[in-house]
Amino acid sequence: MVEVARSELILGGQKSGKSRRAEDLARQWLASSASHCAVLVATAEPWDEEMRQRIARHRSDRAERVPGLCTVEESRELEQVLRRHAAPQTLIVVDCLTLWLTHLMMPLDPAEALAEAEVNQRVNGVCDAVRYAPGPVVLVGNEIGLGVIPLGAEVRRFVDTLGRLNQQVAGVTQQVTLMVAGCPLVIKGGRS
Repeated sequence: MVEVARSELILGGQKSGKSRRAEDLARQWLASSASHCAVLVATAEPWDEEMRQRIARHRSDRAERVPGLCTVEESRELEQVLRRHAAPQTLIVVDCLTLWLTHLMMPLDPAEALAEAEVNQRVNGVCDAVRYAPGPVVLVGNEIGLGVIPLGAEVRRFVDTLGRLNQQVAGVTQQVTLMVAGCPLVIKGGRS
């Protein structure tokens, strides 16, 4: 049985088991008390037909695996959603930080991209919301900085900013877990 930390950052590569672990934590939280609630903050946007199908599949699969998990879709205003839904008996899952940052830095409409100072302000706001949340918060994000240095200044800037985001969130969470091939490796905190 996995114990729910007050706050946990779950990192890993694509299809590493990050979301499944977050769902397992939500399912366990819901099962531990009739007074518990769980909210998933989904940050994906349906950019194209494949993404619309992917989102629909995720909704369906999640409803089957964790029936009591409520979903809130928000791609940009993460701090406000965290503060609005934070409560002692509510576990919040954010899936995922990487897509959230993508929407801020590289939106479909380039005119909506935020400047670095504003991105940093949003990151600080999310970290404060997590730090002071009265109930548990689980955040999912990608670890993409393990490969080659990407071509193009915009992509390098994104990878650097995501690395700093992950470090800042790790600094305010009680536990950090790295997922590899569906296996959790706790790298901060003592829970498994």
